[in-house]
Amino acid sequence: MNRHTQDPREVVAGLLDDPRLLAACAERDMGTLFRLLNHRGVSTRRIAAVVDITQGRLYDYMNGKSRVERLSLFEQIADAFRLPGHLLGLARRSWEPAVAEFRPQRAPHGDDLAAMDAFRSADRQTGGGRLYGAVVRHLSEHVAARLVEDGRPQVFAAAGALTEMAGWMAHDSGHDTLAEQHFTRALPLARTSGDLPLAAHITASRSHLALQTGDVPGAVLWARTGLDLVGRGPGIPSLTARLHTMRARALAAGRQRAAAAHALGLARRALDASADSVHPWLSPFDAGRMAGEAAMALRDLGEYTEALASAEEAVRLRGADRTRSLALSRITLVDILLRRGDLDAALSVGHDLLGTSSTLGSVRFIRQLDGLRRLLEPHKGYAPVQDYLVRFDDARRVRTLLLADILSPGEGARA
Repeated sequence: MNRHTQDPREVVAGLLDDPRLLAACAERDMGTLFRLLNHRGVSTRRIAAVVDITQGRLYDYMNGKSRVERLSLFEQIADAFRLPGHLLGLARRSWEPAVAEFRPQRAPHGDDLAAMDAFRSADRQTGGGRLYGAVVRHLSEHVAARLVEDGRPQVFAAAGALTEMAGWMAHDSGHDTLAEQHFTRALPLARTSGDLPLAAHITASRSHLALQTGDVPGAVLWARTGLDLVGRGPGIPSLTARLHTMRARALAAGRQRAAAAHALGLARRALDASADSVHPWLSPFDAGRMAGEAAMALRDLGEYTEALASAEEAVRLRGADRTRSLALSRITLVDILLRRGDLDAALSVGHDLLGTSSTLGSVRFIRQLDGLRRLLEPHKGYAPVQDYLVRFDDARRVRTLLLADILSPGEGARA
């Protein structure tokens, strides 16, 4: 890896639990902070440019000839590297998510919970493409007015949970900007309700979306925010595991190997903890989801043997009632097998993948299929791969015809 290609925000994200960074921030010793970044592959030129100081001034700080003293420069450093304000004795920065106080929760209205369960069950089978409109209509027609007329915390919790669900369905439909808007609206609703586990659950979703859109530091930030919320509310081990897993995935994407491995270990220990508390609004995070997320983190770390074992476990733990999850897990498995150079095993799983129901309304699944095809393209000189690609293209044409109503213009033409 080139020493001078590291994104400083990604490096800082991997050091936020490092005692050396925490001590440097507590002492406001920015020279030590800059040395830590430089030792991890961030060039002095880039550090100086990000902080907006000269390299000569930077060397003075790093060599202990002078110290940062101006409040405005501490603020500039915090914002440039995404250092939480409290680490430097600053007020919460504008980019840091607001927190909330926990409020004991009352049981949600039965109709709200029944609607959530029905949407969640349908989504697992058919994907979010055709359900998005139904969820938005339910919010508009059955929940929105009650926020004003009723105003009880459980109504805000229902609105937050269903708005987050709408965000996931927008994401599954290929509309990430719309998904971000829903997640952004959902979090203050959850905070207003005082339901900290729900708020933490939403930050995990925001972490996922940030990672999907390439914002690795943002993905780490949202996962850490969720862990902070979890620590101030009732303990839910599976939620804690999900947040540690999202942090591990983001750190792995940012090539922070040690920090990612540590976070993954914390996630596994949390999931192995005692029986979970029950929370009505949280979607389950079980061993199958943990295995699937771990497989992608380990893949990004280049640990292909461990990644393969996790991917195989994810497929094994997904039943026929989890159509989309099973399909996405198989895509991850094929990806890892190709990286290991095992073409025949990859094709075997690939043929199973083409048996996925053609009515699965998930644009996200189609895009990942297209990405898989691109991975196979360099191997088409191998006859079994060439034969598979013919079958793949036929299956995709059928899927495109059946899903034409939810695909964006030009999406169906991709191969």
